[in-house]
Amino acid sequence: MAERISTSSVPLPPIRPERRITLDVMGTVGDVARPLAPFERMANITAVRRLFVLVVLAVAWEGYARWAGNSLLFPSLTETLQAFWEAAVDGPLIQRTLNSMRVLAAGYAIGLLLAAVFTTVAVSTRIGTDLLSTLTAMFNPLPAIALLPLALLWFGLGAQSLIFVIIHSVLWAVALNTHSGFTSVSQTLRMAGQNVGLRGLSYVILLLVPAAFPSILTGLKIGWAFAWRTLIAAELVFGASSRSGGLGWFIFENRNQLEIPSVFAGLLTVILIGLFVESVVFRSIENVTVKRWGMQS
Repeated sequence: MAERISTSSVPLPPIRPERRITLDVMGTVGDVARPLAPFERMANITAVRRLFVLVVLAVAWEGYARWAGNSLLFPSLTETLQAFWEAAVDGPLIQRTLNSMRVLAAGYAIGLLLAAVFTTVAVSTRIGTDLLSTLTAMFNPLPAIALLPLALLWFGLGAQSLIFVIIHSVLWAVALNTHSGFTSVSQTLRMAGQNVGLRGLSYVILLLVPAAFPSILTGLKIGWAFAWRTLIAAELVFGASSRSGGLGWFIFENRNQLEIPSVFAGLLTVILIGLFVESVVFRSIENVTVKRWGMQS
């Protein structure tokens, strides 16, 4: 019979002494309860951070221009702002910018309309999907500026040629992103929409568009960027029609006259318009759509 092992010989683990800490001020515990410093509150504002980046770039621009000391090659920021003011108040900068924006709005709107038609057909039929995939693979890699000679032959020297190349730059980028967003919509959501009777155009507008709107918005941004830079490049080539050109032609004219500060003023105008559209227009659309719907943080 096995001998029983006496439990009295097994040493017991040591008893940990209790440790009590009395907190004097409860509000100082942890970073969560700590109030943010003014600098930290400012750093949490997106507009302040972007403004800081712009200020750093402006200081670097001014510093490099003064160090180079050659206004013919690289004017300073102060010289550029002075030329910008003179061209805006007494010169043709405002009118040239409005000419460019009118052409851009027409081409962008037509491009979006055609992209909507292509993507609607693509999500409705298989042949439409094959058609969009084939056309996108063919024409999306083709630079819009490469079609400029054909546009000149077909439409002549005027706004119609510019609108044609803008449509090409907008159409495929928007259609590709929109179709990608449509195909990423879950099958469960698709069946739910079909169960409540959504068919055809109502199925696209009421179900696919809201569900795929983040991708659609990305396509709109890309299409805008492509359209804006295509327009400026096309105007640099042939932007004058009846002696009234656009912003790209303003840059080209001043380059021929060696008015380099005015050239930089035109480039600054292109940048400012791009910042406004990206930071104000598209940011506002994001705030009232995808962020409000909880689809983006």
